Amino acid sequence: MLGVSVKTLQRWDNDGTFKAQRSPTNRRVYKRSEVEARIGVSVTHKGSLPIAVYCRVSSQRQKDNGDLDRQQARVISHCTKHKYEIKYVFAEMGSGMNDKRTRLNRLLKLAIDKQISKVVIEYKDRLTRFNFNLFEMFFKSHGVEVEWVEESLPKTYEDELVEDLISIMSSFSAKIYGRRSAQRRKRDAASRETSNKEDS
Repeated sequence: MLGVSVKTLQRWDNDGTFKAQRSPTNRRVYKRSEVEARIGVSVTHKGSLPIAVYCRVSSQRQKDNGDLDRQQARVISHCTKHKYEIKYVFAEMGSGMNDKRTRLNRLLKLAIDKQISKVVIEYKDRLTRFNFNLFEMFFKSHGVEVEWVEESLPKTYEDELVEDLISIMSSFSAKIYGRRSAQRRKRDAASRETSNKEDS
């Protein structure tokens, strides 16, 4: 229901972010009311649609450092503050330039199917690195609002931007070298064909 890993729940319990109660066998247990309060579930008007949370990091290193979990906690906290009803929480690792992200496409499908009223993200670039306006227009065309928690990216995301730029350069370089290689093979084949004709 919270959409977080067991490790995240353990860390939240240990640091006091979201304390758990203990069963007689020392297992962590949570009251449903506390979980609902945590994710912002509240009494809503009949017929209103829930919202979806989307979080993303670019690298395994960021995920291992807990960046994805902390990002998710911040966005959920924002939703709780505004008493939003969260039904879907999507968190994944992937480049902001990759439009084939699994959870992103699930999010788009929810919008198409009229299952959500709003998407909440931490920063605009969590949804996409470029062409955010196109994504926003897509969601609006399906009656879905996009809301972001913060306007300015912190310096910790500068490394991620550099990684994306390097990825762009590598992609273009691969295409250029691939085309040159194909042209070279074509010239070599033509040269061999000409040489064979002259020999005959």
